[in-house]
Amino acid sequence: MALMLCFPNCKINLGLYITNKRKDGYHDLATVFYPLALTDALEIVPAEAESGLHITGLEVEGPSDKNLVWKAFRLIQAQYPDKVTPVDIHLLKAIPMGAGLGGGSADGAFMLKLLNDYFGLNIPAAELEQLALHLGSDCPFFIRNTPQYATGRGEVMTPVELDLSGYTIQLICPGVHVSTAAAFNMISPAVPLFDLAGLPSIPVTEWKTMLHNRFEDAVFSLHPTLRDIKSQLYAQGAVYASMSGSGSAIYGLFPKGNKAQISSNLPFEEKIL
Repeated sequence: MALMLCFPNCKINLGLYITNKRKDGYHDLATVFYPLALTDALEIVPAEAESGLHITGLEVEGPSDKNLVWKAFRLIQAQYPDKVTPVDIHLLKAIPMGAGLGGGSADGAFMLKLLNDYFGLNIPAAELEQLALHLGSDCPFFIRNTPQYATGRGEVMTPVELDLSGYTIQLICPGVHVSTAAAFNMISPAVPLFDLAGLPSIPVTEWKTMLHNRFEDAVFSLHPTLRDIKSQLYAQGAVYASMSGSGSAIYGLFPKGNKAQISSNLPFEEKIL
């Protein structure tokens, strides 16, 4: 077997509503996931002895055995113990963490796909999605990795025809880590004001008055600078701007070739996509 390399990408949320708190402790949501071409790099090579995970790039908090890439490997290894041989896993982190971009979820889902190809396991996509759900609620999206209207925990998905390639996407990632669990605890479920399944039929220029990320009010109250960044995007010509997921990344959609000049009292990373 040769080495194998892939590039897990992140996502943004176009609208995000929390519709119900479930008895199992999870929340039901409604959102549109949209993939972005900001990536990590993930590689596997044969190992002589035991498997291991090696992480470079951005610093990742917590032990390696809690990383979704390692959990994905262990999940596949448990399912196919006779076929999965030791590998060295190399993860180069570039997607900011704690930003609502799903970078960790992408890494875990792409690892499932990479192992499926590497070991010739022939796991169908639907089964990969079920395995991905064991890793996290938005992991199944990255198996499909195309625009999806999502409900349930995020795993009940319907493809949507949506193409933002005609816009410049300016992504601002401040040096603020927002805990997803804490963010969920700050909001109450509510009926969506808009049915996101119909998003493709609505001009992007009208999204500002129709879409809402329910996490914004709570997270902006804790980190007012994030609200200011969103306001700057709109003031400088964004046709739509929002926080992604539970934050802290803020993105703006601009006419092709345009962008804002952002100033902030927080350090931030900027990506133009």
